[in-house]
Amino acid sequence: MKKLLISALIAILFVSCGNSSSSYKYVQPPIDKIVKKVSSLPNYTIILSDMDYQESPEKFKHKYKIIFPPVNNPDTLLIEESDWYEVSPIYFKKHENDLGMTLVTCKNFVASKKVSPAGYSNYVGNEKYGRWETNNNGGSFWSFYGKYAFMSSMFHMMSPVRRSYYDDYRRYDRRGATYYGSAGNGRTMYGTNSRNNNSSSSWAKKPTSFKQKVRSKVTASASRAKKSRISSTSSTRRGSSSRRSYGGGFGK
Repeated sequence: MKKLLISALIAILFVSCGNSSSSYKYVQPPIDKIVKKVSSLPNYTIILSDMDYQESPEKFKHKYKIIFPPVNNPDTLLIEESDWYEVSPIYFKKHENDLGMTLVTCKNFVASKKVSPAGYSNYVGNEKYGRWETNNNGGSFWSFYGKYAFMSSMFHMMSPVRRSYYDDYRRYDRRGATYYGSAGNGRTMYGTNSRNNNSSSSWAKKPTSFKQKVRSKVTASASRAKKSRISSTSSTRRGSSSRRSYGGGFGK
């Protein structure tokens, strides 16, 4: 009995020491809280509208835009801007190229976290809001109906959205990849590196040196967090194994 009690104490101490040595702590992405908050809406889009960095104390921050047709008037669209949220370095790193992109799309109460150019997942190609037309050169492009014409500027879209762009997006989407499009010279049509991005955002106004500094900081911070998470998970698994061995011995 004494040996069994000693084994139990060792197992408990091992788990405690393993957890205390790790600085990793899971932080729920704030966008999950927003999704929960708007869960009563059948359709909505959540866009990463801004991002920023605070050096002391170190904080990585996001701001979001929620676009949705109200249940009592589905022919209109409402826009809500969120406050600034602190996000983990891992999450900031994951979406560092997604400024101005849709991070969450909900259609008929089914939400998806596939990243896409703003407006592509819910509005372009949706005949409720517009239609495909043909220009003088025979090219196809998306045209919003008059009362929804504001969407082009609201989503900072390429003007107009060519059918070829939308088809490329659909191909990327089917294979689980994110479509940014190429604008040449290392620039993209959509996302953080887009010429079309929101020039009024805090991030867009930052100097290039600041952005490069943040990219280096977030890479280092995300790497430390991942190592800490792996260490914490490994310690927990070893501790669980020890507890299971003890439990088996005690039952015999």
